[in-house]
Amino acid sequence: MNASFKQPILPPATIGIVGGGQLGQMMTLSAKAMGYQVGVLDPTSKAPAAQVADFQIVAAYDDEAALLDLARRSDVLTYEFENVDETALKAAQAYAQLPQGTELLHITGDRLNEKQFLHDHGIPVTLFAPVNDRQSLNYALNRVGTPAILKTAAGGYDGHGQADLASTTITPEAEALLAHPCILEARQEFQTEVSMMVTRSAADVVTTFPLVENQHQHHILHTTIAPANVQASVHAAARKIAVSIAEALELRGVLGIEFFVLPDDTLIVNELAPRPHNSGHYTIEACNISQFEAHIRSICGLPIPAVVQTSPTVMRNLLGDDLTLARQQLINHPEWHFHDYGKAAIKSQRKMGHVTVLNHNIDAALASVSILKGEQ
Repeated sequence: MNASFKQPILPPATIGIVGGGQLGQMMTLSAKAMGYQVGVLDPTSKAPAAQVADFQIVAAYDDEAALLDLARRSDVLTYEFENVDETALKAAQAYAQLPQGTELLHITGDRLNEKQFLHDHGIPVTLFAPVNDRQSLNYALNRVGTPAILKTAAGGYDGHGQADLASTTITPEAEALLAHPCILEARQEFQTEVSMMVTRSAADVVTTFPLVENQHQHHILHTTIAPANVQASVHAAARKIAVSIAEALELRGVLGIEFFVLPDDTLIVNELAPRPHNSGHYTIEACNISQFEAHIRSICGLPIPAVVQTSPTVMRNLLGDDLTLARQQLINHPEWHFHDYGKAAIKSQRKMGHVTVLNHNIDAALASVSILKGEQ
């Protein structure tokens, strides 16, 4: 699904990143530490990634001329989010390597494509059906059953573009979504949500990070506990699934895989992210290699070491005014690894930064970040 490497891309080559948010920022910091030059395309001047990159092209993500400009100034391209224009990226491959390819975006950028891909490769997923209008929604409800969740096939994140359906009665919220292609998914009763980062080298070696446990508030990731407090069989099953997905995708770069742990300790895959993931931020301090360095190594054709986690860890997102409170509390918490993304405006429920705490006592690590209660 992607271009093969004849030679690795070595420093001081230029890496072009489509997207200038916090994921791009942390990619850039890893790349700069390794001696690479970095350029960023983002419509917001002085976006988080642009603050640490060598140059920024200020333009919309679907501006093909701007993307081609970035490609001409780069040796290799990558992206930090799913909703990148595939046609423009294909054109950009005439000027710079795109080891992740565009098929990965085609699959993961559309929930229906993603579920169908996983199902076709024998990966366990919830029951699902496509929805395009009121008639197909009625058919899907009969097939999938209730309770269910109607989601837009593309563009949704952090709970946006979703409507719960407790019965076959179509709610106004669900009706509003029918203006777009959708997918209906059976709602699952699960013990917990876990996730795993996986990557694959140019030599086809798949490397997984530890399985972690995720806690959400208002559909946004709130806290990650690493490693996940689940049975050893769940860790093993997650790794097996992650390797299967990476091989099926011919993956390059890092992929985030979100799972539900069902009551019988089996797993189903909920979602894929074709990039570093919020739940993998703990790797910066807690592992011998971060998810961001692994991503850079993978897209540049460098070998990736086996991942070792050095300490149990808690990562706490800083949403909205949490950032202000965390800044004020820094003087009292030397154990915090504090990350401020440098966003221009603090907004409610917006990811402004994160705090990571390493401690062999997870309860103590959780207690350390319990002061952060600004966003509820």
